Amino acid sequence: MARFGLPALLCLLAALSAALLAAELKSKSCSEVRRLYVSKGFNKNDAPLHEINGDHLKICPQGYTCCSQEMEEKYSLQSKDDFKNVVNEQCNHLQAVFASRYKKFDEFFKELLENAEKSLNDMFVKTYGRLYMQNSELFKDLFVELKRYYVVGNVNLEEMLNDFWVRLLERMFRLVNSQYHFTDEYLECVSKYTEQLKPFGDVPRKLKLQVTRAFVAARTFAQGLAVARDVVSKVSVVNPTAQCTQALLKMSYCSHCRGLVTVKPCYNYCSNIMRGCLANQGDLEFEWNNFIDAMLMVAERLEGPFNIESVMDPIDVKISDAIMNMQENSVQVSQKVFQGCGQPKPLPAGRISRSISESTFSARFRPYHPEERPTTAAGTSLDRLVTDVKEKLKQAKKFWSSLPSNVCNDERMAAGNGNEEDCWNGKGRSRYLFAVTGNGLANQGNNPEVQVDTSKPDILILRQIMALRVMTSKMKNAYNGNDVDFFDISDESSGEGSGSGCEYQQCPSEFEYNATDHAGKSAHDKADSAGARPGVQPYLLAVFCIVFLVVQREWR
Repeated sequence: MARFGLPALLCLLAALSAALLAAELKSKSCSEVRRLYVSKGFNKNDAPLHEINGDHLKICPQGYTCCSQEMEEKYSLQSKDDFKNVVNEQCNHLQAVFASRYKKFDEFFKELLENAEKSLNDMFVKTYGRLYMQNSELFKDLFVELKRYYVVGNVNLEEMLNDFWVRLLERMFRLVNSQYHFTDEYLECVSKYTEQLKPFGDVPRKLKLQVTRAFVAARTFAQGLAVARDVVSKVSVVNPTAQCTQALLKMSYCSHCRGLVTVKPCYNYCSNIMRGCLANQGDLEFEWNNFIDAMLMVAERLEGPFNIESVMDPIDVKISDAIMNMQENSVQVSQKVFQGCGQPKPLPAGRISRSISESTFSARFRPYHPEERPTTAAGTSLDRLVTDVKEKLKQAKKFWSSLPSNVCNDERMAAGNGNEEDCWNGKGRSRYLFAVTGNGLANQGNNPEVQVDTSKPDILILRQIMALRVMTSKMKNAYNGNDVDFFDISDESSGEGSGSGCEYQQCPSEFEYNATDHAGKSAHDKADSAGARPGVQPYLLAVFCIVFLVVQREWR
């Protein structure tokens, strides 16, 4: 031993110390891995105290490892749950926004109708007294139909309003000509003169236009909020594919098997995995953005000419003005009707006096100017509601293309975007060198981390895309003041959750994919080799020292 010399002895001692230190570090690393594993509720007997041979590992890198086969299997399930929870959290916030705004709009519109009906009833009781109460079902029917249109649909607003004015004309014509007897056939003839004579002035035409546009816009907008709520709710339930689950395990927990419990996944590495696992959701982007734009267009209408609040609040005054106009022109209207429909038969003298005394029509008609009118419903106003929703809609735009990045921005999922060196790249602690692929199914053919079958669109996503497309079309019709028919899309949009898949069209992506050539992969492989197990270096030092001793002996 003495002939080796002091330098050789010191070198050998250094190598042995480094080896012992490495063994001790490995033991500590596995202890920490075990502690974190148990903290998640797993059985501590699954986790070794010291590194073991990793030939049993199927996904994580083999070699010396702190993970048993049971640990890898449970980590796989855990990484899947972690992913589903983070995506759900991201979507739940947006879903809650649309749900709360829909509820508020729905409450507002329904209360607005209730207030308008109550205001009309109070006003007409004061103004027309018993005459109104004897004919109040006519006005009740009007509001019943308006409510039915908003809640259910399947009401032709124009025909319904035309029918209201015809029925009102028949009632009033009898009242202003109470000395005559009118058969149903005669009154039907009277109704034919509604358009020609315009007994109510221009009120019916204007009110029909205002009510139709306002109700179509209001109902469509509320339905749009409900559709957005339901789409987000359904899509948020993700079911990762087997390939996605493997990538999630490799990203989230394979670093633990190497003892790197504090090293988080590289941001771009996470981004590629999320774009692969959320490829289907990315394909919602195009129709989603079109839908948001259409919602914003209708919102502008609600703030302006299609403001349902400005239509419904004074509806009692407008109908009263129409009645006053009929009263003022009753003589001319009656004469023209008599010319067209014939002279009606007078009632017997006793019935004439009784009919006139019961109606007291002329004495009861007078303009009504209420001192206070309800100006809000549900504790707010339409302008405030629309302003709030517009802001939320703008924030919701590009939600699906931003979802992968938002998931990776969660500190539980990845390292910060600026921490590119000290992060887990899937094989070691080193920089991630692959380019980030684009969003959507069509861009996943070259995803370096997740194998995605781009030929199999997800049926749930296709249904949501169709729901958005249909709703967007209805929004555009409502923007132009056209009535729209609604159908329940709940069945068509139902589903358990989404995996991998896309629509048949090319979906736009937020990022352009930079092709990674073979040289790029080689560079990454070199980086992986450079980031090999830290425990190897002490053994290399020992080998070097042995070689040094042999060479030293030869020199002598």
